Amino acid sequence: MDAPRDCEGPRLPGGDGPPGGTRETSRQLSREQLFVLISAASINLGSMMCYSILGPFFPKEAEKKGASNTVTGMIFGCYALFDLLASLVFGKYGSLEIFSGLGLVLGPPLGGFLYQSFGYEVPFIFLGCIVLLMVPLNMYILPNYDSDPGEHSFWKLITLPKIALIAFVINSLSSCFGFLDPTLSLFVLEKFNLPAGYVGLVFLGLAVSYAISSPLFGLLSDKIPHLRKWFLVLGNIITAGCYMLLGPIPVLHIQSQLWLLVLILVLNGVSAGMSVIPTFPEILSCAYENGFEEGLSTLGLVSGLFSAMWSVGAFIGPTLGGFLYEKIGFEWAAAVQGLWALTSGLAMGLFYLWEHAQRRRSKLQNILGTEEEQTALLPDEI
Repeated sequence: MDAPRDCEGPRLPGGDGPPGGTRETSRQLSREQLFVLISAASINLGSMMCYSILGPFFPKEAEKKGASNTVTGMIFGCYALFDLLASLVFGKYGSLEIFSGLGLVLGPPLGGFLYQSFGYEVPFIFLGCIVLLMVPLNMYILPNYDSDPGEHSFWKLITLPKIALIAFVINSLSSCFGFLDPTLSLFVLEKFNLPAGYVGLVFLGLAVSYAISSPLFGLLSDKIPHLRKWFLVLGNIITAGCYMLLGPIPVLHIQSQLWLLVLILVLNGVSAGMSVIPTFPEILSCAYENGFEEGLSTLGLVSGLFSAMWSVGAFIGPTLGGFLYEKIGFEWAAAVQGLWALTSGLAMGLFYLWEHAQRRRSKLQNILGTEEEQTALLPDEI
């Protein structure tokens, strides 16, 4: 029985050596690799700023124009589907998630400031110009490279039980992020009577902690691969607890306070980094163990799967969140959202326990089989 292969994460185009060769590669990036990282970082930064800049003012503005919270949530969800097209070509590296976090950090306060100072149109015009300038930059710096199509399909990848469960985890975590976009700003405005500019600062609790924790968990996932399963399970369970306390849920009889809300958002950012970052290398490792070849074709499948599942969750989260906010209020809606994370975390934990039991049983069978073969080879004693 072959031992499962460790996964060190995707290889960037332009790396030295063939995809199936040794994994002991140089730490120094080539010129092409550096350009790819710059391009991916700019896309992560720009797309996250485009998404997060709406949070402090758009839900309230849409409410003024007669749109229901459900419709507002659907608008955020439609943007998430567009984000699928923008991010389909990259996988999620821990280091690149710094720029996703920076986009989440810069977007809300910038959007709140521009809206409060110059009006509704200026945040869109400003950020549109920034993103437009990124187009010629990426066209110039991105290298051209060829990749042979692999023999495995997307459907073979997604039908692997472990990968299907991880996809469910990605859905739940993305949905949790998306839930906050149409609901959190309205809750803060109504509960604490803060102006739009200060609402943007509330979002920083989640964004800053996510930006700081993501590279740390990425490093730990690379250096100590067996920690990934613990990160996935514990991160989801902690995320579920955070959403129970966001309101907080009325059955806890805890008074809602601004400092408590920000503290929970900070913890949520850490738990999100803990559970999101290990998903990509876990999928890639599982794909390799099940016969997928090492190369750009498999990286493309895994990256596409991650982006697709993330965008589906980012569509469901704000759409369902806006509907639940309108029907049962923020406190209960957040608790319902937390149940999704709790379910995915427990399901993943049960699968890891089953997988561990299966490996122990297989190892024991191999040991017993080896002992029987050795006994058969020994001469009979007289």
